[in-house]
Amino acid sequence: MAHGQHVSIPHWSWIAPALSGLLLAAVYAGAVAGAAAPVSIAAAILLGAAIFASVHHAEVLAVRVGEPFGSIILAVAVTVIEVALIVSIMLSDAAGTAVVARDTVFSAVMIVLNGVIGACLVLGGRRHYAQVFQIEAASAALAVLGTLAILTLVLPAFVAAGGEREFAPVQAIVVGLVSLGLYAVFVFVQTVRHRDFFLDLGGADDGADEPPPSNTVTLASAVLLPLSLTAVILLAKLLSHPLEQSVRAAGLPQAVVGVVIAAVVLLPEGIASARAALMNRLQSSVNLVLGSALASIGMTIPVVAAISVLMQRQLVLGLIPKDIVLLLLTLFVSGITLGTGRTTVLQGAVHLAIFAVFILLSAIP
Repeated sequence: MAHGQHVSIPHWSWIAPALSGLLLAAVYAGAVAGAAAPVSIAAAILLGAAIFASVHHAEVLAVRVGEPFGSIILAVAVTVIEVALIVSIMLSDAAGTAVVARDTVFSAVMIVLNGVIGACLVLGGRRHYAQVFQIEAASAALAVLGTLAILTLVLPAFVAAGGEREFAPVQAIVVGLVSLGLYAVFVFVQTVRHRDFFLDLGGADDGADEPPPSNTVTLASAVLLPLSLTAVILLAKLLSHPLEQSVRAAGLPQAVVGVVIAAVVLLPEGIASARAALMNRLQSSVNLVLGSALASIGMTIPVVAAISVLMQRQLVLGLIPKDIVLLLLTLFVSGITLGTGRTTVLQGAVHLAIFAVFILLSAIP
């Protein structure tokens, strides 16, 4: 985790949640119309600012506690935002709510395993040539990630008890619990049993010796993080209908909604990962990338599965054939890329190529 930019509290990091709170108070008090175009535009801008504020404060706490706890804090913060956006759309009456969880989680996996890690390897490899990380960390994370991805996104397309590409309620609950339990075991291994597997091998530069945040900055971030996340959740609910309407108006497939949600949520963390790679901290990048993908499945799927069962909402998790092919290709290539403990620009280019095809097929199926 890069330590720069955490010695003070940037003004924008508290102004963003404060302005978000004022806008939300005005909307819920009836002072302004939530569906009005100017309000939606302001809410979208504040949503982006609140997301960056949330990840900034999570990163401050992450730097203070160190690896691998830092990556977990960031992953959990990002996943809370992702779940908030998914649930806000699931509980709306807009079209396509049954597939928004599947599309968002799949998009998150494709973005972090191809877009983010590809950018990290290209940027880091261009500056440092070959970069190293611990194989034990990557292999453990990929084993869990591959299992969770197949169980939650591929298996539903082949079961018979539920509807088309759906788990039956009991299947959804059990698979959700299995996902949460497996993720919990991974976190235990990462933070307690084999924490040393996830620590940087050394060789970092460009500010690696900067001091960690002070007690005052850490306390401020601990207070502002939940406030920023609350603002994100409420703004997401406010913008769920405009997002659906914008995608339909543009004539784009419903899956684009999931891509947009995942991209907005993961943008700040992607920047943090790329910055770590540029500072020759590829272990931090790997922890962030794989941790985000794991949290996206291991925490999101149990929540949406429980909501779908309790509120009797349709939940389609099974991927269509083209997406299954892309997922399997991504897992296969990721296993090769992260299976040696040493990466170059070439591997990053391969991941970016898969990411480009994913974006193309999302817009033009």
